[in-house]
Amino acid sequence: MQEEELSAIERLWADYQLPDVDGLYFPDGRSFEVFLDADSASGIRFGDAFDLEEVLAEDPDWVTDIGRHQSVPLAGGGFLWGGEGVSHGSYGFCGRLHSDHTLVWALFFEDSNPFTDIRVSGNTAVIRSTSGVLLTVDIDDPMRLGAG
Repeated sequence: MQEEELSAIERLWADYQLPDVDGLYFPDGRSFEVFLDADSASGIRFGDAFDLEEVLAEDPDWVTDIGRHQSVPLAGGGFLWGGEGVSHGSYGFCGRLHSDHTLVWALFFEDSNPFTDIRVSGNTAVIRSTSGVLLTVDIDDPMRLGAG
């Protein structure tokens, strides 16, 4: 695949960067607003879709390098990663990767703190940050609320 064919998130991930925007990102270019929500079964709530290309066109420096704290191999191949955005101490991310470390999906939060603990059971992951933010996600479909 040529670089011009890559989505914005794929271009960022190639350098282990994520947008400095709370969101759920897929390599096919889909991006969704995401909010921490302790009252939901999953710990998150999804908002509207948005155009990451447009966001980055307005401010191309609105990105952060990521630091990986946790890597969990998945039975079917690939990994779940948890960590932080290194630009600011409150940033946290988690994501699913293929075995070649290309992105399946990534969640990024400005105010979660780094995600350092991942527990997987079947297709459900429970992911905890250093500040106690708890997410429960379906690793095959992170938009499925109330996973597990």
